[in-house]
Amino acid sequence: MAVDKDKLQEEASIVRFCKIILGWDYFRLLKSSDKQGNDEATSALKEVKDRYKDVDDYLATFEPLLFEEVKAQIVQRKDEEEVTDWKLRLVMECNEVDGFYLPAITYEAEEEESISQNDLLLLSKVEFKTGGEKLPKTYAFALVEHRQKNMLRLRMYLAGEFTQVNPDVVKSPERLMYMQALITSTASAVEKRLFSIKVCSLSTIVREYIALCSVGSLPFKDLILKAPESDSGSEDQAWKISASLHDYFKENLNKSQQEAIHAGLSRKAFVLIQGPPGTGKTQTILGLLSAILHATPGRMHSKGGLLELKRGPELPIEEKYKHWGRASPWLMSGNPRDIIMPIDGDDGFFPTSGNEMKPEVVNSSRKYRLRVLVCAPSNSALDEIVFRLLKTGVRDENVRAYTPKIVRIGLKPHHSVEAVSLDYLVNQKRDMAGDNKQKQSSTARGDLDSIRAAVLDEAVIVFSTLSFSGSALLSKRNSGFDVVIIDEAAQAVEPATLLPLSSGCKQVFLIGDPVQLPATVISTVAEKLGYGTSLFKRFQRAGYPVKMLKTQYRMHPEIRNFPSKEFYDEALEDGSDVQDQTTRAWHKYRCFGPFCFFDIHEGKESKPSGSGSWVNTDEIEFVLAMYNKLITMYPELKSSSQFAIISPYRHQVKLLQEKFKETFGVESKKVVDIGTIDGFQGREKDVVIFSCVRASKDRGIGFVSDFRRMNVGITRAKSSVLVVGSASTLKRGDEHWNNLVESAEKRGCLFKKFLVQVGKPYASFLSDEYLESMKAAHKDAQMMDEMDVDEANNVPYNMGGEADQGAVEDDYGDGDGDGNGDVGGYDDD
Repeated sequence: MAVDKDKLQEEASIVRFCKIILGWDYFRLLKSSDKQGNDEATSALKEVKDRYKDVDDYLATFEPLLFEEVKAQIVQRKDEEEVTDWKLRLVMECNEVDGFYLPAITYEAEEEESISQNDLLLLSKVEFKTGGEKLPKTYAFALVEHRQKNMLRLRMYLAGEFTQVNPDVVKSPERLMYMQALITSTASAVEKRLFSIKVCSLSTIVREYIALCSVGSLPFKDLILKAPESDSGSEDQAWKISASLHDYFKENLNKSQQEAIHAGLSRKAFVLIQGPPGTGKTQTILGLLSAILHATPGRMHSKGGLLELKRGPELPIEEKYKHWGRASPWLMSGNPRDIIMPIDGDDGFFPTSGNEMKPEVVNSSRKYRLRVLVCAPSNSALDEIVFRLLKTGVRDENVRAYTPKIVRIGLKPHHSVEAVSLDYLVNQKRDMAGDNKQKQSSTARGDLDSIRAAVLDEAVIVFSTLSFSGSALLSKRNSGFDVVIIDEAAQAVEPATLLPLSSGCKQVFLIGDPVQLPATVISTVAEKLGYGTSLFKRFQRAGYPVKMLKTQYRMHPEIRNFPSKEFYDEALEDGSDVQDQTTRAWHKYRCFGPFCFFDIHEGKESKPSGSGSWVNTDEIEFVLAMYNKLITMYPELKSSSQFAIISPYRHQVKLLQEKFKETFGVESKKVVDIGTIDGFQGREKDVVIFSCVRASKDRGIGFVSDFRRMNVGITRAKSSVLVVGSASTLKRGDEHWNNLVESAEKRGCLFKKFLVQVGKPYASFLSDEYLESMKAAHKDAQMMDEMDVDEANNVPYNMGGEADQGAVEDDYGDGDGDGNGDVGGYDDD
């Protein structure tokens, strides 16, 4: 009955969603988007709160904001190039069900890859230009239900248009009546022709809407609504791990990582783990998986250790081989994963997992075989965890490394993890079935749904993007998951985080960092009202306890210095050998140190016509000059795996890429990695140049003022981050940027034009004579550090404001003065 009830609720949610959006007027949406949300429809919207009194209060806040986001996704095309890809369609038939019209229209075979379920189409009786003055009389939205043979089955709502997000307030414009008359007429298919364009895909947001509407039936409803300051979890409820595994964590993980795992074993419904840059977040996730899969309830433990349970008889070796053969038939022929090799070789050989050589056999003493769902907002973030798991495995209760049965579902798996993708494993099963039963028909060889279900049932851990966790593939399965782990949880809107929770799980881990990049929200109206606030951030804001990973293994201490003070209350510590691991030869030049800010205050920002993005050609010229100087002096940096140039603005990135292509030709992508800050979260390089772009005396700095984007930008580098921007503009535009510029000035790493020639021609700044002076200045600074001289009063060189602070930290930069950093396993974030 519960399944039927959930199904009815899901259908009701889809009906409501479709009735609201399919009646909208495309041209009215375009027009209202220019008003930037000042109309009456948006004035009644509510701001996201920390807590809600009940489900109705929750839905009254989130549902209208979600529909604002749908509107923003629909009108995105107006800022892109003019739509010219109209397709001619013939209406072959039309049914009417529950107030919806379901026309079947023609489509071409070559369109199969470009049209999918839940794509939103705009239908019109005539072709037109979206920016034209003359509008068509007959047009409406349609949602793709499914493909069948050479036809598309659509869903349309032509009864009227909802003026608000309220199915009771409706009007019937002529355009919808004309459309209804056209598709339901008895004329021939040729006479009932239509034109269509694809507006956008609504697959993800449809799933998020269904999850939002189901919040009242989620196992953690009250916790989600109220966000209490603490959550119950006692020692009696806690699960335990073996002494061996406990000792392994103690030796290989740092204190904060161990505390995070201990919090997970407490069996609290929600466990929040904050992972600042470079603090070993992925390694912590692998540790959590080891603990979760091999923990037992606390009541099974006694003071003398784990209570002895009766075991079945030991099988003879011949029987074991038979069992292994049935569990992994490919053992007798060869490892299918050996066939999958990286295309470009960048990642080395694909790691052989322990699955094939040592098939997972659940020990008879382990009665608690938990199933885990691991999610992330993006494919790249998800594949990073899958790859690391395949490479290092997890540890069992005896600390033996092995790879549990895993499957990665969803689109576009990276080639390095393709061997555990659902499609690959399904094909393996179908091929084996075909080999054994060659005489069977193709229909009998494989019901895809049942094969997929079998693969998923065998998996101990399923990996999925948040969006795909709401697909029918998982949502319609009877067996759910005991534990859900969501990585990069602070990068997801709350409705997306609700998607995997419908699996009936008993525990949820939210792992992320609210002071790095937030979720992407297209609607400026919804963004201002907090729709981009993640469930992680809302819980943290409400006072829910958060475990923070504190030891970082990525950045030189001089890079770590500012973000630790500005964003993490000086809680970040350096791993024991971070300074040694990140010190480079070019650091002997003061201007190429671990952290530098180059004040290009005479640079000019501009906005190319037809673009909503900003550029700064002066910064591009300086960046190119600095890059050329560095790779000339240190050729090992001429590699995209070592060197990156990042910027907040897409157009600046585009111009940088074009400039480097002019200089280095088709090899430009191999010599440097150029991208947006938003595309670099979770990544790292040895050297990073950060182009800030904004340089104006009377304008603000736009979304560069987002401290989370700033935090990501300055923490991507391991050895050197070189910030290029207008110090005066950035200081005036934002408090955090003001603090960064002042920090650079105090530490002697701010380079101003009036003190050193950071200005045109840039070659003078990067001349051999100047670099020699920087080298001498570096030596002077080292000598003064050794003499413990207050450089603020005795500056031996003039290079950018004040020099280093007089008091120096110990060599390891961990702030405790003992010359030893904290111990912990190395990991990137």
